[in-house]
Amino acid sequence: MEPAVLLEGITKRFPGVVANDQVNLRVEAGEIHAICGENGAGKSTLMKILYGMQPPDEGHMFVNGEEVHFSSPKDAIARGIGMVHQHFMLADNFTVLENVVLGSEPEKHGSIDFDAARQRILELGEKYGLTIDPDRVTDELEVGERQRVEIIKVLFRGGQILILDEPTAVLVPQEVEELFANIRGLKAEGHTIIFIDHKLDEVLEISDSITVLRRGRTVATVKPEDVSARDLAELMVGSELPTPTVEESTVTDVPVLELDAVEVLDDGRNVVHSTTFTIHKGEIVGVAGVEGNGQSELVEAILGLREVEVGKISLNGEDITHTSVRHRREDGMGYIPEDRHRRGLLLPATLWENDMLGHQSMEPFVRNGFWVDRAAARAHTRKVIEEYDVRTPGVDVPALALSGGNQQKLIVGREMSVPLSVLIAAHPTRGIDVGAQAAVWDELRRARREGLAVLLVSADLDELIGLSDRLFVMLRGRIVAELDPEEVDARQLGAYMTGAATAEAAS
Repeated sequence: MEPAVLLEGITKRFPGVVANDQVNLRVEAGEIHAICGENGAGKSTLMKILYGMQPPDEGHMFVNGEEVHFSSPKDAIARGIGMVHQHFMLADNFTVLENVVLGSEPEKHGSIDFDAARQRILELGEKYGLTIDPDRVTDELEVGERQRVEIIKVLFRGGQILILDEPTAVLVPQEVEELFANIRGLKAEGHTIIFIDHKLDEVLEISDSITVLRRGRTVATVKPEDVSARDLAELMVGSELPTPTVEESTVTDVPVLELDAVEVLDDGRNVVHSTTFTIHKGEIVGVAGVEGNGQSELVEAILGLREVEVGKISLNGEDITHTSVRHRREDGMGYIPEDRHRRGLLLPATLWENDMLGHQSMEPFVRNGFWVDRAAARAHTRKVIEEYDVRTPGVDVPALALSGGNQQKLIVGREMSVPLSVLIAAHPTRGIDVGAQAAVWDELRRARREGLAVLLVSADLDELIGLSDRLFVMLRGRIVAELDPEEVDARQLGAYMTGAATAEAAS
């Protein structure tokens, strides 16, 4: 039987970078095939080539035994290939139905046949365990439900080969289990799944075969039963799998960031309810919650990006409730944003210009209080690139030329390389490989030892449990639990995040 996908000698070059270098990939029909690799290994580029988003410079592609040449995703879709991106491609103000049919509208008598589309969505949901109300507005959906919509979009277009890019990045353990059940259902119906993931335990659990890329080349294709997570980590980056643990407590009784009964509104709706907590010098406080439960709005209020309706925020004893973002940054507040593209980077700008963001009024980036010191800024960026292993040909390339993981490493390095008293870290290791993940954890532990106060918001529950001194759970804008990380595991934490644990306790 011909393989569903066969890539031979795929090469893709960008200015100063060879993203894919003679990559070979064989995916058998009806299997779940995982692709692993460190940041900059070429995974995303390879999948964009397969999905028709970019042409290869060299090599050959075969789908079901026939050589193909794609000039756009439309060509790939016509061959039965669909892709679910890590950052969902949905219009929030559209219904599920409208998002699914967008670009593939069924017609009847010259107009869109919404009834037929609605029926097809319901049938797909029933068949594959992806039930969703076609008439719900997408903005109202939870993260796991949005992912269902993305998968249904692919199936609606007749996709037989599904590319899933980091599909578990924002899911709690219970949602991961549901997703894996859906993937196995798709496989049972004859679909082929290509699964990109950094969580090696998940890769070992769900895949039939695993291909590892390193620095743009194929280094191995293995069976999950023949390797361990440590083996995969060593194949990817040449090092053992890191663990997010902290040593002895460094928490002091010196308050750094204090929130007193903080409330935040969004379009007149209360999205953060009467939130009170204190983070002390040398302490990491973790915040867990399914995305959309108020964590983002809370972070934005602390940063000054969103107005506080009621309550007070203090930094080092100073009331900063209504001060500017610049004032807070100059007072020692660091920020790793959850969305690096929307909040963290100017993608067309150079790396050294991006390295200045948030610090452009401070030394060493300015001289005489006004003029940009280009030489100092470039020197600082070179130091960040070296210390945080940002894969780039130089400081003058635009941020959009970097892989997502290398963009994240640049942001982390930018924030951690200047004097801080508190760091607001939202998903600091999302989308980065085990080597870079270990480096970020090391930096957080080092900064904690040196007295930094950290607010850590993450969807990686092992990260939260391993790094935090205290854990809060947010649900529908409220802190519903304060937990001891030494006494809770990821599954229990996930139960609190979905409300199952609090509901059980109440009954």
